[in-house]
This record gives sequence, C-alpha cells and structure tokens, in this order.
Amino acid sequence: MSDHDGVEPTPESSSSHPTRRSVLQAGLLALAATHMPDGLVSRALAQGARPSTSLIGKLEGAEVVTDPARFPKTFREAPQLEELVKAGKLPPVQERVGQDPLVVKPLRETGKYGGTWRRGFTGPFDTSNGHRAAQNDKLLYWDYTGTKIVPNIARAWEVSPDGRVTTLSLRRGMKWSDGHPFTADDFMFWFEEVYSNKELVPTPLSVMTINGKPIALKKVDASTVQCVAPDPYYALPTVLASVWGIGHHARFGRDAFGGFAPAHYLKQFHPKFASKDDIARKQADLKFESWVLMFKNRNDACRNPDLPVVTPWKTVSPINTPTWILERNPYSVWVDTDGNQLPYIDRIRMTIGENLEVINLRAIAGEYDSQARHIDIGKLPVLLENQQKGNYRVHLDPSDQGADVALFCNQSFDKDPEIAKWLSAREFRIALSHGIDRTQINETFVLGLGQVASAAPGDRTPYFPGPEYKTLHVGYDVKKANEMLDTLGLTKKDSEGYRLRTDGGGRLRLALTTYLGFLPFTRIAEMIVEQWKKIGIRGEVQEMERGLATARTRANEHQIYFETQWGADNMYGHQPLLFPTQAENPLGPLYGVWYSSAGRQGKQPPARMRELMAIYRRSFGVPDQERTRLAKEVWKIALDELWLIPVVSNSPASQGVRVIKNNLGNVPERLWNSAVSDNPHIAHTETWYFKS
Repeated sequence: MSDHDGVEPTPESSSSHPTRRSVLQAGLLALAATHMPDGLVSRALAQGARPSTSLIGKLEGAEVVTDPARFPKTFREAPQLEELVKAGKLPPVQERVGQDPLVVKPLRETGKYGGTWRRGFTGPFDTSNGHRAAQNDKLLYWDYTGTKIVPNIARAWEVSPDGRVTTLSLRRGMKWSDGHPFTADDFMFWFEEVYSNKELVPTPLSVMTINGKPIALKKVDASTVQCVAPDPYYALPTVLASVWGIGHHARFGRDAFGGFAPAHYLKQFHPKFASKDDIARKQADLKFESWVLMFKNRNDACRNPDLPVVTPWKTVSPINTPTWILERNPYSVWVDTDGNQLPYIDRIRMTIGENLEVINLRAIAGEYDSQARHIDIGKLPVLLENQQKGNYRVHLDPSDQGADVALFCNQSFDKDPEIAKWLSAREFRIALSHGIDRTQINETFVLGLGQVASAAPGDRTPYFPGPEYKTLHVGYDVKKANEMLDTLGLTKKDSEGYRLRTDGGGRLRLALTTYLGFLPFTRIAEMIVEQWKKIGIRGEVQEMERGLATARTRANEHQIYFETQWGADNMYGHQPLLFPTQAENPLGPLYGVWYSSAGRQGKQPPARMRELMAIYRRSFGVPDQERTRLAKEVWKIALDELWLIPVVSNSPASQGVRVIKNNLGNVPERLWNSAVSDNPHIAHTETWYFKS
C-alpha cells in the first residue's frame, strides 16, 4: 500500500473535499450561535450521517489472544522491513518478535500494510496525544470493556495467595527497538539506579508503597520479575494495567518513573556508570544544567528519537517540533492471528495546530484520519454536515468517568477564613449545587448529550454505588437553595441582591478558576455565575493558562476549580479526583499532601474525609470482591459530601467525539472513553489499517 492515504488535502485536490475557506465559513456559522436551536443535531444527522451509521454504537474492540493453540506458527512483515532483512540490515521477523509474541485478533479483518495516520496536536506538552494513540507499552492492559485485565508487555502475571508477591513473566526473546534484549535487568536497573536514586526521584510513588511501606522489585531470571510487598497488595495488577507511574515506560520515563528502562542506553547518562568528564561533556553538548535533567530528557519517548522503546511505533521526529512523527518499530512484539507483525500503518504524523480552533477546522475539512483529542463537541453539527465532503464518519464515545465538568471546592483553602468556612460547609455546597440549571448547560454546551447526574461513574462500571446516588444533590431547585443559604445564616444582602459575608467584609464572592481545556470551562462558569444570581451568590470567573492554574492549585490558592473528573470510572486505575490524594488535587491540596505523605506533611483533613481515605488506602490490600465493596463505600461518602459539584456527566464531550476517515479499517463503533483506557489505543491501534 502506498503513502497516498497520508497526503494532506489541499484546495487543489479532489472537489469532494471542502476548501479551507468553505470550512472556515461553516465553522463561523456554527460558532455564531451560543445557544443551539432545538433539533439542530437531529437535522445535521439527517443531512450528514450515513443511514447505516449510529453515532453511539456498541462497545467493541480487538482481542488479545492468550490460547497458545491460536498462536501463529509463521510470521510476515511490512515490505520495507522485508527489504532490510534481504539486505542483511535486519534479522528475520521470527527472531525479532521472539518466542512469545503478543498476539492480537483484529476487530474485523486482517489488514494491509502501509499509510500515514494524520492527527493534530497542540505542542510540546501534548504528550498524551502520542501516548494514547501509539505508545502503549504497559506491562498489563485492559480489554476493550475496561472490566478485564489482559496481558501486554508481560505475557502473564500471578498474585500469591497472601497478596504480597506479584510475579510478572516477560516475553522471551523480546527486544528493544534497537534490537537489544528486553529482560529483567531493565527492571532492576530502573528500580535500583533510577527510582531509588534520590536525585532522580526525591519522593516515592504512592503506588510503590502499600500502607506507607515500600515495595521492591526482584529478578528471578532473565524473563521473570517479582514485585514484593510487605503487606498484601492485591490491587497491583490493576495499577500496572493503568496510568499510575509504573509499568509504562513511554509515558512516565521522562519523570524517572515507568517500572523499566533501557539500561544499555541510559547508563551513558548516569554518573554511576559514566565518568564525570563524560557526563559533563554530554551535559554541555545537550545544553542541560544538571545530569538529572539530561537523564530525564534522554529517557523521554516523546522528545528523544534515540531512546530505545518497546512500543508499536517510535518517535523519529520529536514532539518539540511542528510535526511529531512516529514510525513502526521493527522489533514490535505485536502480531495478528495470521502472523503479520504489527502495526499495519507505517507511521503517525501529528501536525501542530496553532490553537484548538485550527485543529477543529482541519478535522471538519477531513484532514485527519482519526482524531478525538481536542475535538470540540460544539462543532458536532458542522462535523456531521461535512461528513460526505470530508470523506469521514463521526462516532461518539460517552464517558463512564462521572462528571465531565465539575466545580472542585478547595477543602483546604485557608487564605480567607470566611470563604474557607463556606467551602468546607456541606450544606453550603449542596445549596450551590441546587442553584445550577444543569439542563440549560447540557443543552447549550454539550448539545444535550450529557446527563444531569451526580459525579458517580457509569452504571455499567463495577464501582457504581447504586441508582439512589445517580441524582443525589443535583436537582435544580432555586427555592430550596435559597432556604438552605438562609438557614446557614447568609440572610443579609446588598442592594443588588447578593448575600453578604458574615464577618462584615461586604459581598460574599466566590472565585471560579478555569483554564483553556477540552471543554469550554470559562463559558460554562460564566453561565453558572448568571444562574447563581437567583440564589444571591456572586461568582467571579478567573481564566488562566493551565500551567498557572495548576501552580495555584499546588499553592492552595484557588477557591473553586473547574475540571473533568478524569479516570473516576476506576479509582484503582487513576489518581481519583473524588477526594484529595496529592498536591495537584484541587479538592484540597494540603489534604492531598497529607494523604500522599502518610500524614508526615500537609494538613490533617476532617474526620469524614479521613474515614474515606482510610477505606480507600485499605482497599488496595484486599481481594477483588472486597475491594469492589469498599470502592462503593468510598463513592457513597464522596457523593454525599459533595466536595466536587458535578455539572454535566457521562457525556462524549471530553475526547469522545471521534472523526474517522472512511477508509480506515478495524475501528470500533464505540470506544471505552476514559483516562484509564488511554483511548484510542484501547482499540489496539496497531491493528488499524487503510483500505485500498
């Protein structure tokens, strides 16, 4: 197959593609309406969607094969790799995939080799764009439903009956992308020389401890590693399959985390293995102020094309350039059930968009082969109207991770005692919640595709606490909200009807911090400010760059923070955002520090929050069934306390509007959309291909 599939359309190309000017006009027309008229989506569907296509299809995906009887006996490779083998520049494919290749059954059919997958990205900090699409090297992974752990880089795992030892069996004969053997030594190098080095990792990862006690890695033989814990740690396989900082080199190597690392390459940048003169010379050549910064940069799979990796594709043009390019890894361990080495697609080319509007206009123009990241759900009507011209289709992936938009009330805020008093008052938070017209926000900003619901995860998830918690504290009731605020003592108002502080400090003002993200947080916040006028609450929106917003969070300076409840469908697969767990958690940074440091730093939370934290910490050390029960208890407490106030829930608004070229094969109708799933790679993008 040729690279024709990867050629970006121009105004001179086929008339079936819209020009940039026509797309811009369509985009401006769509943006002109702040409130979407009733029936706009349905009319667009009637005009633009194919009759046989459902926007929200069935959850489906490729299958990781674990039955040896179904493994292929012979192997094939991409034509360009075959030529390198013939030229003596590459070993035969059967040697490159090793004795234990990772066998994947494609969703629909065996694909064809070739082509360039075109995507958009926003710049050097958009690393998750590549992680989610192309850089899957997790030790374990999830199936497409998100309910079952399956093998990945590790071919098997076993947890001892007492939960203290998790044994990982690696794939024999597996190699790094430069052909060097991938063995247990790469795990021990990471654990002993990287993770245990206080200059590289001054603060231990929470998931590398259990009950505050550290776990250790142990080499059994070249292809076997054990994680040894002082207490039962039954949740460790879930941690390794998810996004916790270990078991995922490509994503976390830049932070000196990841669980394993290419020792043969990185030793040249480590002072224990290289002389001071060599380190100093490399530091000067690469222009780094310290060996630590240099080491982390050299271990960054997005920024260092020379770094050996074990992902399906590897970086050849780094993320800090206008075009981030990843090409097939010749030593990829993935194969399909017919023995074809994966990936099918030759390369992934991500072109920088000056802003999110540019990325969305390019998607409307049909310039991307598959893109959901940075696609604005507000553009859905225009996307649907341009499907035929752009030669693409649109699928929606509703999330199960609770609130797509939520107000995170800072429980450890201490810069203003009056504001701190109200933010920490449960009845005050409930009153604020009843003052939000979620239906208006859902229709205006999410086209009615979200749910007026609590922050609870989707009811298909194992930790769903029960239907009675689905709508807890979220009904729009201005009368009730006013009565609650009056009962709290906020009875005095100024001439404009806003409630006054009880300390004599004038009007009660709440600062709402927003940033430019996947959703229009600022415009949503502004609508809430208008709605709160009916309950006498003055809100003031403060939009800022995300890095600054995060810095203010760490400094405990924000009052209310707008964010998505990332990964809440599986609180053991992602840092939970339903109570404070770390300094970056906007629900209470000082309480998060207290939790992550096992009480040695930060500020002790109130009793109810400590109770929840204790349940959560204990749940990592119990078997699955008991952990599920405890997780539901955590949810019940968090939903009742309402530390975060949900606005719109379980919608496709965050990375769930997928634009897919019609010639891209093996793409599911619906993906599990979650921070835990790393969509779209949960669909095994190495099996996607371009049809001829």
